[in-house]
Amino acid sequence: MLIRIVKLTFKPENIASFESIFESSKHTILGFSGCTFLELYQDIKCPNVFFTYSHWEDELYLEAYRNSNFFKDVWQNTKALFSDKPEAWSVNKLQSSKDF
Repeated sequence: MLIRIVKLTFKPENIASFESIFESSKHTILGFSGCTFLELYQDIKCPNVFFTYSHWEDELYLEAYRNSNFFKDVWQNTKALFSDKPEAWSVNKLQSSKDF
């Protein structure tokens, strides 16, 4: 399983627009083959900073999603709202509290 974490920093006046984009996109993202989990987080101290957290069966599924027309359209609309460059990490889970 691959975990994808993306940090998104928006202009404060664009927060509501991003939340609307995410709300209208989340079910479609979860409907992509290989996507098994999706969450959205908002920083407590910097409310214009968000993180998406998603689980993918493997990198091939994530890449298929990233190459889709759906992603390209959503990303085009989302990146127009940024105040800073996005950051992304693909990670493997090594341990979980469920394993302790």
